[in-house]
Amino acid sequence: MFITDNTDNRWLGAVTYLLIITGITLAMREFRTLNGGYMSYGQGLGLGTLTAAVSGLLSSMFSVFYMTIIDTGIMTRAADKVREQLEDSGLSDDQIDSQMKLMEMFQSPGLLFLFGIFGSILMGFIFSLIIAAFIRRNKDNPFE
Repeated sequence: MFITDNTDNRWLGAVTYLLIITGITLAMREFRTLNGGYMSYGQGLGLGTLTAAVSGLLSSMFSVFYMTIIDTGIMTRAADKVREQLEDSGLSDDQIDSQMKLMEMFQSPGLLFLFGIFGSILMGFIFSLIIAAFIRRNKDNPFE
């Protein structure tokens, strides 16, 4: 999405969520297979969240690397797009300037890295809540 300058394309963002859901589902199914065909809801929830956390860590590391080393102007172009959208919405110059200052505060590589990981964990947790309910398979005797 960075390379093709499609970071604001919502359909490609949906594909990203589909990849996360697929990865979580495959991880849970593999764990269940390796665990004798059983996986509790809690194990699935933990595994799915952990899978999303690792994915978020790798994705955030790449994003920060890309923004700080490969394409240092990407944040400026994104800010320009936001400014255009705010101008088209009819806001005054003072309102636009205040929103742009607020946006600049959150564009540091460290905050982007942390928000990327936190967002991935949160989305992975939500997806795992649903996926684990369908993939879990409890043992008949929980004391085995």
